[in-house]
Amino acid sequence: MDLRDYLRVLSRRWRVIAALTLLGTGLGVLGTYAVTPEYRASTTLFVSMQDGVDTAQLNQGNVFTQARVQSYAKMATSPLVTRPVVRSLKLGMTPAQLASRISASAQLDTVLLRITVTDTRPSRAALISNAVAERFAGMVSELERPANAEYSPVRLSVTEPASTPTAPFSPRPLVNLALGLLAGLALGAGCAVLRESLDTSVRTSQALADLMAKAGGPPVLGSIVHDARNARHLVAARDDMHGMRAEGFRQLRTNLRFVDVDRAPKVIAVTSALPGEGKTSVAVNLAAAMAEAGAKVCLVETDLRRPTVARSLGLVGDAGLTSCLIGQAHVQQVLQSTGTFSVLTSGAVPPNPAELLGSEQFRSVLATLSEEFDHIVIDTSPVLPVADTAAMAPVVDGYVLVVRAARTGRTQVAAALDTLRRGGTPVLGTIFNMAPQKGEEGAYGYAYAYRPQRHTTGAFSRLLRNEGHVTPAEPPALQSASTMRPAGMDAVRNGKPSRSDW
Repeated sequence: MDLRDYLRVLSRRWRVIAALTLLGTGLGVLGTYAVTPEYRASTTLFVSMQDGVDTAQLNQGNVFTQARVQSYAKMATSPLVTRPVVRSLKLGMTPAQLASRISASAQLDTVLLRITVTDTRPSRAALISNAVAERFAGMVSELERPANAEYSPVRLSVTEPASTPTAPFSPRPLVNLALGLLAGLALGAGCAVLRESLDTSVRTSQALADLMAKAGGPPVLGSIVHDARNARHLVAARDDMHGMRAEGFRQLRTNLRFVDVDRAPKVIAVTSALPGEGKTSVAVNLAAAMAEAGAKVCLVETDLRRPTVARSLGLVGDAGLTSCLIGQAHVQQVLQSTGTFSVLTSGAVPPNPAELLGSEQFRSVLATLSEEFDHIVIDTSPVLPVADTAAMAPVVDGYVLVVRAARTGRTQVAAALDTLRRGGTPVLGTIFNMAPQKGEEGAYGYAYAYRPQRHTTGAFSRLLRNEGHVTPAEPPALQSASTMRPAGMDAVRNGKPSRSDW
């Protein structure tokens, strides 16, 4: 991935990054207030030679002390220093515990030695630092004093005694806050890139097109944007005739015409790899788009396991396809109308859907519908969980595979295509469903901004009537399907109809 891809990943996964950044910042703040404050006090010692009366001897002594001072710093935490300090100050801690609070450092090319003590109480930190420096100076003098000599040639003098610190050394709120924020931001960015690497779902229409090209699959027939109002308004043209979603289904309708110009598909099965990918919505809106172009269309629901068309369109679901397959009703008796296209709902849920869809009765039902309608759109079951869709392969002209954005995996798309191809019926194409309204192109479509202008029935309308013109009527809206019950439906619901009803 290049820089643009990484930026796109970070912008898409901003919620994860923001959450981990806030978590890291919160942990930094929590650590600041949860840790006991600690104070540091330092004492500075000057190492010198007591012998030397001329310049040469002083120079030699200076070189000697610079060589020794590094070794002195390492002895500041020895028991010879800590044990007497603990005993004299009655600290209530072991010499080893005191040694862990002491640090000594020698400045480079100098004879200065700094002893630092860390403690939870500022006054005690200064007291211990001065006591350690005093005891340390005495210990070095004893170690450097030659045998049978009265005094040591090395002397350590306190040049800067420790004072009581006024502010704690730790914790440091700004540093902890910055570290927490940076750590959370880095962790969030890493998780975003990792999730993107492990995510095998198809996220863009271009990714779906690349997948189809790589696998030698069918073309992408269109992209349908996601609409949060889909649950309340299933038919896109009914809610917003010139919206992006409605235009997407018109594009699908147009592209289907050019899939095979020599033999245009008449019976089209709309399916998906798994449930919840929006195949029913695509099937309903495809039927509505075809009917909008002036064709006579019938929508057939063959999802006999979880039928949803009747409930979504407000139709009667007690009788339908299964009533025809078992000889309980004729097709014309159970057909229902939405005002623009006809619907054959699934009817009662049978125990053997795959066998019914592969039967001669189902072939006969489709043959009867083919004589009356220009197009038949079939809403099927998902391909991978059940064998119902593959069972109807001999009686359909082609499949349209619905792929849901950011949900359907690449392996699932490939497996669904393989399953459909085994039946010998071509897959006409794929449809990228529930795409974000602002996709990878970063621009909204023309149809999203276009709205038809409406004229009020005022002076302009009266002028047209006076001139002998007729004001154009608006396109009829899709009628409520609950009021379009066909003849014979009551008889089918109450039981097997009489021959006079057929």
